[in-house]
Amino acid sequence: MEAVDSQTPQAGALPPVPDEVWPHVPATLADTGLSETLLQQLILKVIYFRGEALGRDLGKALGLNFSLIEPLLEYFKQQHLLMVKRSSGIGPISASFALTDQGRVLVGKYMETNTYAGKAPVPLEQYSAVVSLQKRRNWLTKAKLQKAFEHMVISPDLIAQVGPAVNAGRSFLLYGQPGNGKTYLAEALFRIESDPIFIPYAIESHGQIVQIYDPLYHQRIGDFDGEESSIWIVPEGDQFDGRWFMAKRPFIVSGGELNLDMLDLSFRPDSKIYDAPFQLKANNGIYLIDDFGRQKVSPAEVLNRWIVPMERGVDYYSFIQGGKISVPLETFLIFSTNLRPNQIGDEAFLRRIQYKMYVRNPTELEYMEIFRNYCQGKELPVASGVMPVFLDRCYRQPKKPMRRCQPRDLIDHAIDLIQFQRLPYLLTAEVLEHAYASTFVTDQYED
Repeated sequence: MEAVDSQTPQAGALPPVPDEVWPHVPATLADTGLSETLLQQLILKVIYFRGEALGRDLGKALGLNFSLIEPLLEYFKQQHLLMVKRSSGIGPISASFALTDQGRVLVGKYMETNTYAGKAPVPLEQYSAVVSLQKRRNWLTKAKLQKAFEHMVISPDLIAQVGPAVNAGRSFLLYGQPGNGKTYLAEALFRIESDPIFIPYAIESHGQIVQIYDPLYHQRIGDFDGEESSIWIVPEGDQFDGRWFMAKRPFIVSGGELNLDMLDLSFRPDSKIYDAPFQLKANNGIYLIDDFGRQKVSPAEVLNRWIVPMERGVDYYSFIQGGKISVPLETFLIFSTNLRPNQIGDEAFLRRIQYKMYVRNPTELEYMEIFRNYCQGKELPVASGVMPVFLDRCYRQPKKPMRRCQPRDLIDHAIDLIQFQRLPYLLTAEVLEHAYASTFVTDQYED
């Protein structure tokens, strides 16, 4: 986390966070929960990789107040591990530190353990406490859910089914034919207005470091770029521990590429630290397993991996060097599949997933509303009388099932044809007929 300048706040106030959740700034080294040895190694490795570093920059790099690490820097100087290359004369915070030959030799030994030189990690116990405090129960209102789904064509029944599952934060199975928007529906949950959470850059247990922060999945909020402090300051003037960052509740999706190894700690041989699995990165948020049943492992194997965590709200991980840890699992798990439930597993397996919802085909009225909305979004006018004839000939007579994705596909194809042939920007019966032919396959072959 970068330092904060209270004079240059980011526009817009951050949502309030309960005081008991707030990771307060450590006043002493003991408050960090980390051993002095680990912090010493981190400081020397940061300087090693940077060549030299100002005192204030070391505080920023570690996410700690400079006053906490200043005694360690003084100790390093006394042990001839560090030297001051230059100083602006306003104290150690402005001094530039570099390793001595003796210091570089020592860092070389530290590298055999790991090469991590990022934010100081948060002890597992502190992380677990904050995760438990940030869990959501009985937080969702019908109005919030409707607002998140306002861009979709949905029925009151859908709201009544989705709402209780999301509000309870329990596991959820979405199933139904492909093209009916199961993934789209799940992703809309990320639009629900919600309080922000705190996530550590890394956690530590048994001397092992697990990196949590992933810029692909974590959207940091309230970032500031100041020079004098290693502590983040939000617009209200409050401070929080710089080893954490404030973020939107994460939403992570994995699909057919998922295997069981991705659900466990991943050891990095180059840095000798661990990367957190998807569900750990998604803690206090949502983890969607899309195309469930299409993974490289069987549904039974995936569900077996989740049985204990889902029932106990705790996940278990092992380090390759030995030792195990237990971490709170406060992730809303969503399984989305095109398969029939009996193709996924037996009754005992399905019982482990608390909520189930069948995402049915749209009614004709819903199909028409989706069609109109998409045309309006593309500013594509529809010629008079086109839709009744199209629906009767292409859906009613052949008894073709409707899917929620079909209006989008048809209209996109129609626009492609209009642009290619330089036709007037109007959806005519002829254009829609061509779009239909290029969207759907036929079983009728010539002999």
